Amino acid sequence: MDDLLAATAARTDLRALVLTGAGKAFVAGADIAEMADKDSAAGAEFSRVGQRTFLSLEESPLPVIAAINGFALGGGLELAMSCDIRIASAAAKFGQPEVNLGLTPGYAGTQRLPRLIGTCDALYLLLSGELIGAEEALRLGLVQKVTAPEQLMPEALGLARKIASKGPQAVRKVKRLVRRGLQGGFAAGCAMESEEFGSLFGNEGAEGMRAFLEKRPAKW
Repeated sequence: MDDLLAATAARTDLRALVLTGAGKAFVAGADIAEMADKDSAAGAEFSRVGQRTFLSLEESPLPVIAAINGFALGGGLELAMSCDIRIASAAAKFGQPEVNLGLTPGYAGTQRLPRLIGTCDALYLLLSGELIGAEEALRLGLVQKVTAPEQLMPEALGLARKIASKGPQAVRKVKRLVRRGLQGGFAAGCAMESEEFGSLFGNEGAEGMRAFLEKRPAKW
């Protein structure tokens, strides 16, 4: 995934990414057999490597849509939470069941989940290890849309195409502003927004506004 993210970040012809799973699962979690014999140092490094990869996904300049086609458990849910938008099949299941194994999440699940759905709902899922369905995930705000299984990829690709039709610089800047703003204070985020807003005048923004006034499609 690291190589893929590096390659896509360098390509100016790409406007959005859609991430989905092969088969019946989005990602069902880490290989327990692979982890079972690790000692503390190896376990911590295993966690750090995964966290770095998922942070790279989160910080990709491209909008990333998770098309969750089945089980998103443990590291699978942590992967989905690293994406910008999550669309789920009605058959999808979600959970952080690590406590059932005597473990904590390792790929930032304890950090992203409360930021997405709130502290108490996150603690309920993290401490109980329970799985939830797609409609409950939608109610909690963990996913943004639920579709019939056969409509999942058309829905996700349709959204990607919609995003791709917008101003490419503006799209990348919006993602960067939101992500960086959440890491800093409100005032600092507003200052960054003003700079980025102004930076689009005279180029992409000028074309977009002219196209609107002339009632024609913008030429990005």
